[in-house]
Amino acid sequence: MASTEGFPVSRPPQSPASGLWTLAPHPVIMADEVGTVVEANPAAALLLEGMVPGANMLDTVPGWLARAHLEAVVHGPRSARGHQGTRALPPVSGWIAAQSFEAHPTWSQDGNVLWWLVDDTDRRLAEETLATERERTRFLAEASNVLLASLNTDRCMAATAQMAAEFLADAAVVVAPSSGTRLPVAHGIAGQEVTRTVIAADPSQIPGLSEALQDFPPVPSRWIDPATLPDWVVPQGFGGTIRSVVVIPLPGHGVPAGALILLRSTDHAQFSENEEVFARLFAARAGAALSASRLYNEQSAITQTLMRDLLPPRLRRLNGVEIAGGYRPAGTRERVGGDFYDVHPGSTEADASLVVLGDVCGKGLDAAVLTGKIRNTLQALVPMADDHERMLQLLNGALLTSHHTRFATLVMASVQRAENQVRLRLTSAGHPAPLVVRTDGSVEEVPTRGTLIGALPTIEAHSAETVLQPGETCLLYTDGFTEARGGPLGDELFGEERLKQALSECAGLPGEAVVERIQMLASQWLRDGSHDDMAVVVIGAPHTPPLSAVNGHTQGRRTA
Repeated sequence: MASTEGFPVSRPPQSPASGLWTLAPHPVIMADEVGTVVEANPAAALLLEGMVPGANMLDTVPGWLARAHLEAVVHGPRSARGHQGTRALPPVSGWIAAQSFEAHPTWSQDGNVLWWLVDDTDRRLAEETLATERERTRFLAEASNVLLASLNTDRCMAATAQMAAEFLADAAVVVAPSSGTRLPVAHGIAGQEVTRTVIAADPSQIPGLSEALQDFPPVPSRWIDPATLPDWVVPQGFGGTIRSVVVIPLPGHGVPAGALILLRSTDHAQFSENEEVFARLFAARAGAALSASRLYNEQSAITQTLMRDLLPPRLRRLNGVEIAGGYRPAGTRERVGGDFYDVHPGSTEADASLVVLGDVCGKGLDAAVLTGKIRNTLQALVPMADDHERMLQLLNGALLTSHHTRFATLVMASVQRAENQVRLRLTSAGHPAPLVVRTDGSVEEVPTRGTLIGALPTIEAHSAETVLQPGETCLLYTDGFTEARGGPLGDELFGEERLKQALSECAGLPGEAVVERIQMLASQWLRDGSHDDMAVVVIGAPHTPPLSAVNGHTQGRRTA
């Protein structure tokens, strides 16, 4: 038997008796093995043009149903022929015009196939809507994870542009609030890398953009004419004619976060109302992430600026005197605390420099704030550095008149190089006495004493002087070292005796080596235990003579 377009040549139609299925409210079609329509009920004739007995299935039904009939004939259960009743086959589904139908095939007694077409348009649309919402929910969850994974503003902008271009439009542009006269911009195209740049542009050129960048008051999305777009909005390499453009604000919860511009080409339909709502949901997440990153960056910049004045300075050789220091805050995650040190150079090399080391009651940021005030006050009092007691009295008065209730201890040292010696004048204000390490390894306490600062209306302070020979050092330290609790049992203080013993072993060492040795021993003693802030300054007399003496000796030899 010859075939035509996949079906055998039809045989003359038979006229079987009509069954009750012809009265069904759904379209029902009976076709034989060669694809000839045997009979169709009125609902089928109304749905499909030309659906009459004798018509060919290929000419009257959609391709998906014609192919399904051929499959049913080829793979159908031939054992059902000649038996009473029908036998069901797997259903197929497809669209007929604007309606979706599920076609259920059954075999009749005479071997023909009955196709029951059940309208499932509403169910299919509901399933598609559900699948779309599930995909959107997944996308929003992924967007939240990606956007909140970084507090870097540039990365958040790039991620926003990339995801918006991939899921919401053909291209996306993220515009951040202006920095002066320039706008930070991120361009994203589906399937391409995001490009970031800063451009000199006026946001008022785009309707609604200026309002969106202000963040408050809240503004709705703004549809604009693609023909009015300035060139800087369209990403380089974007093909096609732009058909739809919408400007969506990125809500920043009180902090301007920027705006999202979505672009679609002629290959896609315009944004529907549902898509616009979904885009705003995404914009809310992107705005929250961008505002959080912007706040973090601003606070980080402020913290870095303030931290520069709170962190101890880097020490170096000054006017022929070795000065080294080390600092370890109490908390492992903290960078500042209540211990501090400063060095104020003399106006000339012949003038004495002032070294200050102190300890504010408490630790952490609160103590660091008072530390900053003390350091600034001492900086202002440097012109009277020759009178330690007067400086301490003025500092005490300043602390008593402030809102702080904390007190502090400190030690001051006027340092001056004289030939190969270093002369020191030291004054303690309630602070541990300075220790001097001689060349023979002996350790001496400098007999200076005084009352702490910021607690009593009047203070007392008594200065003491000492001289360092080449290779000798003077140690200024806070009680964080002597009160470090650890050791074999974990509850024993490091103590002054251990500190003096450790210093005696550092005789003749450079200042930096002494600092490292003391810090290492304290760390080993503490192990992983808690501790107070620890600060140390070492003032040393170098083994080498001052440069002026060397130059003078050389000049004398030349004269001779």
